[in-house]
Amino acid sequence: MTPEITVLALAALLQAVQFGLMSVPANLELGTGKTLSPRDNSRLVKPLMEQVSDRTGRLYRAFNNHFEALILFTIAVVVVTLSDQSTPFTAVCAWVYLGARVIYIPAYAFGWVPWRSLIFFVGFLATMFMILAALI
Repeated sequence: MTPEITVLALAALLQAVQFGLMSVPANLELGTGKTLSPRDNSRLVKPLMEQVSDRTGRLYRAFNNHFEALILFTIAVVVVTLSDQSTPFTAVCAWVYLGARVIYIPAYAFGWVPWRSLIFFVGFLATMFMILAALI
């Protein structure tokens, strides 16, 4: 398995961890009556994520943001792997992406401004560099 595939697997596990970090406080704050419901607009006064604390809302947004970043990272890993372009550079980029995503969680949860955006950008750049390295 290439380092990039290993990091992709770890990034998927990180997504599962983020689900727990978000869903446990959401269930505690909202109660299972709401979180297990069908969440129909007619039954809710406002969306569930508007009913949670600021920190839980941030964890929810960080969770969704990782889905978005993971799409591009997965594309980068597929391009690098299928083109047999795995190099030490692309491996480092993959690890930088994962490190940035790990640090992004507390940065978002605790509202680190402007660091959250900078951390996101580091992971994004690492992903783009992987794709560019495969194309060169």
